[in-house]
Amino acid sequence: MSYVGAYEAKTHFSHLLERVRRGERIYITHHGVPVAVLAPVEPVPAQPVREVIVALKAFRRGRSLGLPLKDLIDEGRL
Repeated sequence: MSYVGAYEAKTHFSHLLERVRRGERIYITHHGVPVAVLAPVEPVPAQPVREVIVALKAFRRGRSLGLPLKDLIDEGRL
């Protein structure tokens, strides 16, 4: 567990990201008080192939998330 001041985090951000990429968690402090954490992203579990196929077929029929596709399109145009 590493603690880094906000100014140092700003000036060495790409180096800190490289450390995080290797699995390290870095706490960023402001006046000695932890205010943020740089941490690796949790891996997203893969969805079973059959579920993906069923969802794609439902989408192709014009339904997604239980709503008609036209309603989703119209909502984006408002």
